Amino acid sequence: MAPSPMLLLHRRLASLPSKTFFFVPATLALFTTLSILFYIFTTSTLSVSYPHKHKLHLEQPFVYFQPSPLTPSLPSNGFKNGSFLFPAKSPSNAFGDGGGGFNGTVSQVSSRSHFGPKGSSVSNIGVFHDGDIFLEEYGEMNRSFKIYVYPHRRNDPFANVFLPVDFEPGGNYASESYFKKALMKSHFVTNDPRKADLFFLPFSIARLRHDHRVGTGGIPSFIRDYISNISRKYPYWNRTGGADHFYVACHSIGRKAMEKAVEVKLNAIQIVCSSSYFVSRYIAHKDASIPQVWPRTGDPPNIATCKRNKLAFFAGSINSPVREKLLKFWRNDSVIFANYGRLKTPYADELLGSKFCLHVKGFEVNTARIADSLYYGCVPIIIANYYDLPFADVLNWESFSMAVVTADIPSLKKILQGITSDEYSALQRNVLKVRKHFQWHVPPTDFDAFFMVMYELWVRRSSIRLSNG
Repeated sequence: MAPSPMLLLHRRLASLPSKTFFFVPATLALFTTLSILFYIFTTSTLSVSYPHKHKLHLEQPFVYFQPSPLTPSLPSNGFKNGSFLFPAKSPSNAFGDGGGGFNGTVSQVSSRSHFGPKGSSVSNIGVFHDGDIFLEEYGEMNRSFKIYVYPHRRNDPFANVFLPVDFEPGGNYASESYFKKALMKSHFVTNDPRKADLFFLPFSIARLRHDHRVGTGGIPSFIRDYISNISRKYPYWNRTGGADHFYVACHSIGRKAMEKAVEVKLNAIQIVCSSSYFVSRYIAHKDASIPQVWPRTGDPPNIATCKRNKLAFFAGSINSPVREKLLKFWRNDSVIFANYGRLKTPYADELLGSKFCLHVKGFEVNTARIADSLYYGCVPIIIANYYDLPFADVLNWESFSMAVVTADIPSLKKILQGITSDEYSALQRNVLKVRKHFQWHVPPTDFDAFFMVMYELWVRRSSIRLSNG
């Protein structure tokens, strides 16, 4: 009986010298490693920091399922065939136009001021990437944009999760509730799904978190079952795999909420406060950042009479290595006031009395401190690597704020003191121009946070209307 091929292979290997036996796999491993490195080096176009553009040029759907020939071609948001499509940039201009600033993305390269090598001033930089185009598209959005909200009755067992709250939202994560309340009182909602550009998944992550029937641990299963239910009851999810759907969440638990509904994470538009490039659950350009705003009533204060004697101010819990580093270098400084624990003076007075207010990463890249700073006319300094800043498709962040990467915390005073009086005045003037975009109202008012989020959704909508015949 002839020996089997496996037996012949075994005998052949056994007859090889021991040195040859070990040399062959080692050579193959080395060759494979070099091939992978060569592939990465020659094909990668990713850079640590890249600019947002006000308009997304979209080519191919990025969906969880493989489209059939009958599936309409839907635009993606910065993706092509499952790979990133980031704008190319030269290393010498890694922080956006003008040779300075950061243009909506906090990278981990080095901190630079807004002012380029040719001495260009921030006073020459507009608060929008392109104000004319933004206003034109904003008007079109207002006229034609329609959202279909999956309906739920008031006697639904989870009406508290799906329907808007019947009280004034409060707390750190109020943006989630404000958006839903404002949307339901807006002209964007349609009861005819055939007219809808996007479909809103109205579950509230914050409300689910506090619901004793669900809790934090039960949220992923709840979302999985909800998507299963609407996909059986309605045709809209299945025809695109959820690519024309979106949800809004401000608590960081919202990212983990999709662990059992992967198609939501990959396909649907996620409007979240915790918008970090470093976290795989957030997909840049497909998803968008919503500002975390602590609710305040009334108009912002008049800052004309404020005397800002402090160079910089921070207050908050020490819940991250970044904040520990800040306190290590600046806790006892005479012009940078870095505090933890309870303040001896009102928080608002500290913001009104400081030129720069520090937004420092805690558990997450986001906090309410940016909105706090803007409300009180204080120029925000953002120390949160990989933060995809709110409304970066529209707002030119380098015109009213500054990014300082974690590695440059020891040089913070030098960086801030290097900003001239004229440059600071220009930054603060622009702060006053943009702070209305970081405020919530019910009903919403033009250009407030609600309308800015709607614009972010507008530029991410499908450009091809599907037939509902």
